[in-house]
Amino acid sequence: MKTVQLSGSLRANVGKKDASSLRSAGLVPCVLYGQGQQTHFSVKQVAIEKIVYSPDVYQVELNIDGKTAVGIIQELQQHPTKDTIQHVDFLELNETKSIRIKLPVRLVGSSPGVMAGGKLMLVFRNLQCVGLSKDLPEAIILDISTLNIGGAIRVNTINIPGITFLDPANAVVVSVKMARGAVKGEEAEGEIEEEVAVEEEVSETAENTENSTTSPELSEEEATSEEA
Repeated sequence: MKTVQLSGSLRANVGKKDASSLRSAGLVPCVLYGQGQQTHFSVKQVAIEKIVYSPDVYQVELNIDGKTAVGIIQELQQHPTKDTIQHVDFLELNETKSIRIKLPVRLVGSSPGVMAGGKLMLVFRNLQCVGLSKDLPEAIILDISTLNIGGAIRVNTINIPGITFLDPANAVVVSVKMARGAVKGEEAEGEIEEEVAVEEEVSETAENTENSTTSPELSEEEATSEEA
């Protein structure tokens, strides 16, 4: 898992009034817990936004007035209308204790089902996982290069050493659905050949019809003979 550094300052007071003053000054109230006593501190809003609004999940190396700790964002509170960050809870990591975390799902490869016109459906953008911090990957990487139309990758088919998934085992994470105009493998070639054959047949029929309905031109002698 990726790591990032974040500096903070201990809070002199804890309460709504103090938290409101911090936010007005461009700071975000935070708390670190999980290894004994809780630590209340604040960080710069600009600094925490870079972590929160990133698609990646980070282990955060905290420096709080000289005290260092490693944690992950466990809970986030945002303003209901402005979406600004109001409060952040950090869970301090312990190498010997498992943690529960959501990891992003990332797809690699080109699906033959999509290339045949199918529609890629990513049902889960994140998966709930449990494992030791040392075993947690940056993301759940799924290879879709063998995924045909009608195919799917389910939670119980994903295997990452040291990681247990909490989402339903039979849940579909990503699939390729049949879309309008999509064809499966050899069917595509068969339909194209059939269309060409039909077009040739139609063209030949039209030509024969034109020849049979068009009168041949008469020579001058034949024309004279007929008039006589």
